[in-house]
Amino acid sequence: MLYAILCYDDEAAVGAWTKEEDDACMARLAVVQQNLARQGKLGPVARLLPTTAATTLRKSKDDLVIDGPFAETKEQLLGFYIVDVASLDEALAIARDLAKANPSNGSYEIRPVGVFNPVTAETVEPA
Repeated sequence: MLYAILCYDDEAAVGAWTKEEDDACMARLAVVQQNLARQGKLGPVARLLPTTAATTLRKSKDDLVIDGPFAETKEQLLGFYIVDVASLDEALAIARDLAKANPSNGSYEIRPVGVFNPVTAETVEPA
């Protein structure tokens, strides 16, 4: 079963880290990632650039393209993991490991992934 672990945090707080603080956090997260990779459970991982680099397309009668994120919130989506695990409990355990490695006060949203393959027009829903 594929799960997305979406990493939310206060972008301003994380962006204020020194290079040394950021490198230390990334090193701790790398330990979790390497463990998952050895187990064959790690899929794509992405660290997103700041919301100041985002562009949003707002659907309307006349689509509107704007600079910045979709919504103004306290926490922003900073990155994500795709993990291939047997259960939600296992995905939660991984999110807890990621949380322990990250000194910030963010949150992790765990969501099952339904895969759509446009080549075969097949949709695979979570079990």
